[in-house]
Amino acid sequence: MTDAVNRLTHPDTTSEGSPSMAKPYPAQLECDIMTVTGVKLHMRPIRPDDAQSLVNFHLQLSSGSIYRRYFAVHPELSAKEVEHLTTVDYVDRFAYIIEDGEELVAVGRYDRIPKTTDAEVAFLVTDHYQHHGIGILLLWHLARAARPNGITHFVAETQADNRGMLGVFRDSGYPLTTSIEDEIVSLRFPIQSTEQSHAHFLRRTTLFEPEEPGDEGSS
Repeated sequence: MTDAVNRLTHPDTTSEGSPSMAKPYPAQLECDIMTVTGVKLHMRPIRPDDAQSLVNFHLQLSSGSIYRRYFAVHPELSAKEVEHLTTVDYVDRFAYIIEDGEELVAVGRYDRIPKTTDAEVAFLVTDHYQHHGIGILLLWHLARAARPNGITHFVAETQADNRGMLGVFRDSGYPLTTSIEDEIVSLRFPIQSTEQSHAHFLRRTTLFEPEEPGDEGSS
């Protein structure tokens, strides 16, 4: 799975879209999830001490998954990248990880585009857990985390042949605006909860209380 890569992976890029100070670790956003195949996993915001787990996660990915995420061959993360990806302010930059026991199996993040209410969003799921409905759960939870921080829209880019990622966005229930150029699909969509997105959310979740339509995600 892959989306926009610039601000989400480059440690020399900063976000300036919100005047808010960094938040303390939001433990209240931790929850259990259930995949469509019936596997119980744990989702929580990322922390700096997840650095080694992120390195191990990246090393387990196939070259195809890495290419779809980074649009390039990227077999290893640099120390600077690891620090950037695991150190977020939980306001303009936010990331969730999903764990199976102590093993990190998925990462989803958003990164505000400076001086806007848009944020780039991306997911990466280890090959063994792809097609288990994890991407769409990450998307909904990232939207819930983003709305109280003044983010109104998500944007993403993905390769035109990445059917899995395109399916995540199409199945989310959010109204999409899309364009394509040079086999890259660009997407933008509002992340306010709607009756349609809420109905999709209900069908995919079993272990935690979902938001009501119109809920701005404050928790």
